[in-house]
Amino acid sequence: MTGISALTDVLRLEPVGDGRFRAPSVDLTGGSVVFGGQLMAQSIVAGATVDATKEVKSIHTVFARGASLEAPLDLEVDVMATGRTFASSSVTVRQGGKVCTRSLVLLSAVEPDLIRHQAAPPPVGDPEDAVESGHGPGFWEIRTVGGVDISDPDAVGPARLSVWTRFVGAPDDPTVNRALLAFSTDGFLIGTAMRPHPGVGQSMAHVSISTSVITHTMTFHEPVDAGAWMLLDQESPYAGRGRSYGRGTVFDQGGRLVASFVQENMIRDFPPGPPAEGGPAR
Repeated sequence: MTGISALTDVLRLEPVGDGRFRAPSVDLTGGSVVFGGQLMAQSIVAGATVDATKEVKSIHTVFARGASLEAPLDLEVDVMATGRTFASSSVTVRQGGKVCTRSLVLLSAVEPDLIRHQAAPPPVGDPEDAVESGHGPGFWEIRTVGGVDISDPDAVGPARLSVWTRFVGAPDDPTVNRALLAFSTDGFLIGTAMRPHPGVGQSMAHVSISTSVITHTMTFHEPVDAGAWMLLDQESPYAGRGRSYGRGTVFDQGGRLVASFVQENMIRDFPPGPPAEGGPAR
């Protein structure tokens, strides 16, 4: 697979029964564990099947255990409710019969404004002013405002990070575009929380520090064009007791607020004993 199809192909879920799907995974980092953003993106696509007349409004995902790249994923959609304005479901991702993630997905009908306001985007310049990052594959472009390197343990700064991101060749599908944006939001907030602390960087994750995303919640405010530049403005207001909390807002290049997200993470020393089955020790 080449280009954006390397990612969009794993979002084409194979129906295997009523509300049940099977899907492969994509290796973007050379590791052995499925990237959490992929599981969240696939859950968005699965949850959207509940009602084709509505759009995905939000997703809340709990990451229970890691998934292996070596085996397919099984997704199960359990419809909670459907109505004129909203529809909701839980989406469970399993592998080998064990739960990897469970998400609550809310769908919403499109309605006209009664009131409208939004936060202003930060004054960070244009994507062309940011520094290209080598963290993503060719079709996933990432540019870091100010050239911040969250992988460098010696690059100390405030617990804030802004990155421009886009997926070159993203298809014209509203659900897939939301899924791609969700995919992109999963990978930066652990490193953002590490920034104020000398000697700690994201390059140490899974090597000398035990890290994992625990929960991720995302709300979509406006239609998403994942093929165009989007700004992820992120901060981590708290870290402690082996955990961190981060939040972010997503703006398009015109300054429109299109989404918001929050994430809880584990950042701690490795516990004694062997790693937990199915992924990083929890």
